[in-house]
Amino acid sequence: MDKTQDVFQTHGWRQMLLTRCEGLAPIPTAVAHPCDPVSIEAVCEAAARGLITPILVGPEARIRAVADKAGLDISGFRLEATAHSHASADRAVALVRSGEASLLMKGSLHTDELMGAVTNAATGLRTARRISHVYLMDVPRYPRPLLISDAAINIAPSLEDKRDIVQNAIDLAHVLGIDQPRVAILSAVETINSKLQSTLDAAALCKMADRGQITGGLLDGPLAFDNAISLEAARDKGIVSPVAGQADILIVPDLVSGNILAKQLTFLAGADAAGVVAGARVPIILTSRADPEAARIASCAVAVLMAHAALASLPGPLA
Repeated sequence: MDKTQDVFQTHGWRQMLLTRCEGLAPIPTAVAHPCDPVSIEAVCEAAARGLITPILVGPEARIRAVADKAGLDISGFRLEATAHSHASADRAVALVRSGEASLLMKGSLHTDELMGAVTNAATGLRTARRISHVYLMDVPRYPRPLLISDAAINIAPSLEDKRDIVQNAIDLAHVLGIDQPRVAILSAVETINSKLQSTLDAAALCKMADRGQITGGLLDGPLAFDNAISLEAARDKGIVSPVAGQADILIVPDLVSGNILAKQLTFLAGADAAGVVAGARVPIILTSRADPEAARIASCAVAVLMAHAALASLPGPLA
């Protein structure tokens, strides 16, 4: 047997996500500007799997030309014609606001364009909660699903932002069947240092959980990455904690560190990834154009489970 392949064998949680969606009704989904083959292929595959009922939003001639060139049949999909990508983002958000769509999916436009429409104070999809992105990672050498936040939306989150980032991740963990997720607040060290803001934020977040400002999970921090995911490393440092060494959720200090961490796990550790934006009126499927189709479909599955969770119609736990 190829030992390298054995080392990078994932646990199959991506398939478990799809299995959990079986039998659930497809969710009407506004797809903003699906104007390249990757976007159209993902939409068609998600629809074929019964995950979504797509509403394609973008320049009609361009969308049809891309689908024809890729040999994909989109004749059964509703198509809302717009002139350009900014208009596509605005119209897709409007479809959600009107109740015609219950999910929002990014096509081939830039993330900033879509999120600009989402966060518009007058016409967007904001709630009282800060919007944040959550990765669900299936890491070969880690025995459970690993959620990482925020690696895509909030560049330098404040303490108040981090409170919402933590709560969004906990709420998603509940959807996945993790009843009391263990949340590690990451920094470079596991001790509080007044010169290192991430350690002060970690301590404050833990106290906020003690006071009921964050609910539904067990928090500990600051924790260095090794102490968060390795029981042996935690023991070596003398850390006694229900979270250390067995975290379900990793909360990173900022977008840069989170983005690097998630991509390292994907490209160097062979992890499978899915991602979703939480904290808006509906889940948002915000994949990268570099993501493989399997990651896009898994992200759709996560969003579909979140949408059905609001209807209290979920099957059993993921793990």
